[in-house]
Amino acid sequence: MTHEARDADRAARRPAKDPRPLWRQRDFGVFWAAQTLSVLGDSFALIALPLLVLEATGSIARMGLLTAVGGAAAVLAAVFAGAVVDRVDRRKLLIGCDLVRMGVYGLVPVVWLFGPQIWLLYVVLPLCEAVGMLFAVGYVTVVRSLVGTEQLTEANGRLNATAAAAGVLGPLCAGVVAAWSGPATAIGVDAASFGVSAACVAFVRFRSRPADDAPATGKRPGLWQDLRTGVVFLYGHPVLRSLTVLLCGFSFLTLGLNDLVIYHLKHDLGRDDGTVGTVMAVGALGTITGALLVARARRLLGFGPTWTGSVAVCGLAFAGLGRVSEVPAVALLSAAFLACVGMAGTCSMSLRQEVTPEHLLGRVTSAFWTLQYSVAPIGAAVLTWAAEHHGTTPVALAAGAGCVLIATVALLTPIRGAGRVRNPSSTDIG
Repeated sequence: MTHEARDADRAARRPAKDPRPLWRQRDFGVFWAAQTLSVLGDSFALIALPLLVLEATGSIARMGLLTAVGGAAAVLAAVFAGAVVDRVDRRKLLIGCDLVRMGVYGLVPVVWLFGPQIWLLYVVLPLCEAVGMLFAVGYVTVVRSLVGTEQLTEANGRLNATAAAAGVLGPLCAGVVAAWSGPATAIGVDAASFGVSAACVAFVRFRSRPADDAPATGKRPGLWQDLRTGVVFLYGHPVLRSLTVLLCGFSFLTLGLNDLVIYHLKHDLGRDDGTVGTVMAVGALGTITGALLVARARRLLGFGPTWTGSVAVCGLAFAGLGRVSEVPAVALLSAAFLACVGMAGTCSMSLRQEVTPEHLLGRVTSAFWTLQYSVAPIGAAVLTWAAEHHGTTPVALAAGAGCVLIATVALLTPIRGAGRVRNPSSTDIG
């Protein structure tokens, strides 16, 4: 028996529920480190790539075009990511995604030794954004292979908390490295972080997943049938159906929040960039706090009250953002909003992992994200346009009221009675 076969055999025989606390579970701990490093790498790219464009061209428009191309690639990849994830070995996929990003990002500092080549960035970023989406969907699907159902919310909370911390630390470190030796070097550090992440995932043992839904003839369904499968599952599950519809509206209202906060601080309050950075850092601390508290809140209250309450508090915080004129108040409301966004998001992700059959999890996750964010960019454009023409106060109030309305509507859906899942293959989540 080969080493790989022995690992697979041992993983398959591991109990579905590990009674040990998460911090004592080796495989989860290694995977946790890998995911944190991956997010840290993404955060480096977030600031280093735009700095490269600005350094080489001085054009904010060129920087915006690069961001738009990368975002479009991620949305396109999200449509197909679930079908791909459910068709391949997920461990190999995660390792492959990290290695591809290591290699592609690593090209940038090498090429830059011979002079700036802006065209390369318009190839690198879309490719890495698309691969990053594959990694993100794959990562969601494997968490259940590491921890028992009872620990899913806690595991997701910890993963999201460290991801938020990496999201703060990454841009800060990238700024320091870029100031010291240039943005191209920061991209090199980014590439190295993906290499370390791939090495970590290689040492993780995932439980083998059950057989997929291929017919007895062995012929797999077509790609478009795979895509349709995720949507059909969401539609057929009463709670997930309601969540998908309501989160679509929530994303429409809230994706432009950061832009609104920045506009309020800079335009309405006349603050500098340093103040904007401080407020964003405090907001990220709110994300970390929410991620750490969500497991306890869900155990005490159940899924329905936790999700609905989080969305309602998001609305109240959003409504207040346009009215306050003191920077500490803006920072605290931003932190409250992001903490509750983190709690609601972790709850919904944990629920999908609990109720979705293992072989469908990639397709369902991909379908959920695609539908949830389908109209969000339009919402962000509408929100910021309205704030520029009518001011932040009425726009924030209207968007906040819309969030509270979504929480109220949730009380009229199966979300209200949803509690903790006892059987991951069951649709009875009361």
